[in-house]
Amino acid sequence: MRAELRENLLARMRSDEPRFPGIVGFDDTVLPQVERALLAGHDIVFLGERGQGKTRLIRTLVGLLDEWSPAVAGCEINDHPYAPVCGRCRLLLAEVGEQLPVTWRHRSERFGEKLATPDTSVGDLIGDVDPVKVAEGRTLGDPETVHYGLVPRTNRGIFSVNELPDLAERIQVALLNVLEERDIQVRGYMLRLPLDLLLVASANPEDYTNRGRIITPLKDRFGAEVRTHYPLRLDDELSLIRQEAVISWADAPLGTPELPDHLIEVVARFTRLVRDAPQVDQRSGVSARLAVAAAETVAASAVRRAALTGEDSATARVVDLAAIVPAVRGKVEFDQLEEGREDEVLALMLRRAIAETFRAKLAGTDLSGLQDRFERDGAVETGDLVPAAELLRRIGPVPGLSAILTRLDVDGAESPGLAAAALELAMEGLHLNRRLAKEELPGRTVYGG
Repeated sequence: MRAELRENLLARMRSDEPRFPGIVGFDDTVLPQVERALLAGHDIVFLGERGQGKTRLIRTLVGLLDEWSPAVAGCEINDHPYAPVCGRCRLLLAEVGEQLPVTWRHRSERFGEKLATPDTSVGDLIGDVDPVKVAEGRTLGDPETVHYGLVPRTNRGIFSVNELPDLAERIQVALLNVLEERDIQVRGYMLRLPLDLLLVASANPEDYTNRGRIITPLKDRFGAEVRTHYPLRLDDELSLIRQEAVISWADAPLGTPELPDHLIEVVARFTRLVRDAPQVDQRSGVSARLAVAAAETVAASAVRRAALTGEDSATARVVDLAAIVPAVRGKVEFDQLEEGREDEVLALMLRRAIAETFRAKLAGTDLSGLQDRFERDGAVETGDLVPAAELLRRIGPVPGLSAILTRLDVDGAESPGLAAAALELAMEGLHLNRRLAKEELPGRTVYGG
């Protein structure tokens, strides 16, 4: 099976096919280590804080297996027809020879997974005596009375143990033979099953190195230790959000909401600011799921406005970003000194993210026409229930609007929602740079007031 992984990986390398589809931001750091481990035939433990894509990466390894592979029909441990290892299949082969019944298994069936929890038992992972088989008349010394656990049932495949440090130490001992001797032991049975599988585990670095939750012999048996990380570049963060923030609106009357690129960038910058904030407990990390949930919340806010105001379509705007703070508050672990200030800290990070996006997108753009409009015509009120068309009517003609839309890569002529979203970013950016007054009221925001 390891040779199978190696051959398929090398074939994809030579043909320049994607080896790990859907994995973003690891091309130059994590994936080369994974490829070396697979080529060496090593079992792997992935170390990383929450939400770094460890489980996603583990599951992509299945794509490197052959699409279909033969197995002895009815075998609990998926024996190969040419080289069966369990007693039942060896006896059957001796009896019927080339007439041995064969079934074909898809690679998706060759992946086993277990979330390590304190109540996980050796029987769950390795196996135990099946009292039903004993009641049927078999003796306790008969290997046929064994009920195999998840690990042997994944023979000739990939088995993953998620959050390995949460596995009780006495249970971890049961994996020692699997990793080194490639066999299993069930109670007092003299079983020797040369399992052919790749064992992959995930763990949090703090649990793995500081708490001593993984026994030393088990750590020593993993051939490769791979450290994962959060996206290092803003572009990777943006790609990750676009890939993962998928909401099914297929049956919704308003269709899929429009989430402009500049708002996705605000969410990405906000996530990175929170991740680096000194007020946040860095040991727990800030999951990539925070960015995904934030983007989905912004889109949902736009859909809510469209449904309540009768808009034909939903387009997210800066005013929808305020919904992020209460939505993601539970995803961030703060320092104890910041207790009671969580919303304030997140709101500050959000304002900084908007200001950074404004400078990145509209720096150097002539916004004097927009400022002159406020000096000439006074304040403009917006809010999360103000439709795009109504906001554009309140603002009126703005000299230089086309330049703003061009810098943001949107076509406001086709979508009033995108034009309103662009103007809201410009107004908020002017405010954050102290060039435009702003007053926030419950459910309303007044620019120029």
